[in-house]
Amino acid sequence: YRQQPTDESTPATHASGAREAMIIGGTLSLFLLWWVIGYRQYLTLYVRPRGASSVYVVAKQWTWKFSYPSGRLSNNVLTVEAGRPVELIMTSRDVIHSFFVPALRAKQDVLPGRYVTLSFTPRLVGTFPIYCAEYCGINHSKMLGEVHVLASDQYERYLADAAAARPLAEIGRDAALKRGCFSCHTVDGQRHIGPSWSRLYGSSVALTNGEHVTADAAYLTESMMDPTAKIVASYSPTMPTYLGTLDSAETAAIVEYIRSLQDGPIAPSVKLPVVQVPLAPSARPSEAP
Repeated sequence: YRQQPTDESTPATHASGAREAMIIGGTLSLFLLWWVIGYRQYLTLYVRPRGASSVYVVAKQWTWKFSYPSGRLSNNVLTVEAGRPVELIMTSRDVIHSFFVPALRAKQDVLPGRYVTLSFTPRLVGTFPIYCAEYCGINHSKMLGEVHVLASDQYERYLADAAAARPLAEIGRDAALKRGCFSCHTVDGQRHIGPSWSRLYGSSVALTNGEHVTADAAYLTESMMDPTAKIVASYSPTMPTYLGTLDSAETAAIVEYIRSLQDGPIAPSVKLPVVQVPLAPSARPSEAP
């Protein structure tokens, strides 16, 4: 900056078109490559794999609670089979937590009032630590757990030990009966006040606004807690909210019961009457004098 001012201008430079094309094309190619890799990894984490086993996870200060479809419950210990995909369906009872297993490259924020999912396939047998990666209170650093990955024969023995436990779907059926869910919903495919639960889980649901949503755990939970958020087409918004009425364990059990009905309807025990809507006076046929 000590140079004295002169009348000389900066010489013009002309970049090669081939060089510009190589730099721009190379940068764009790298961007697209990393995008494809990241998108595939995203699908691996958040799309339910075929044949995946489901585990319901409830986070609370400062414990991880795991509920298995077999009805078995555990605190801070997640037991899975090596080589078999696992889907975690998670919610929080109090504040935001974050389920983090570094060895599995799996991390997911767990939010109160909604369900989120995370899928992974453990490959190695062993014990791997679970951490909470979101500050959740004074004992945040002590919110620890373990993932026990068992070989196939060990996992079969583990399931045999849990055979005496009550299936989670059965617990969900009793919870639905207790909360009066069957007053509006059927399990045999018959139309009633609310949509039938038969073959509902995983299906595409048409809404009154013309959109379609997948009936997964998140959608079913939202429908229980905020029924007017997504109203099913051809149904009236008559369902009350169960926010504060259903606890996390009952909600998970009911979702698992609805999941158990996705393979087909239960044989109807009662034939529901067809409700005839009366016609308006102007629409009634005229009577002969």
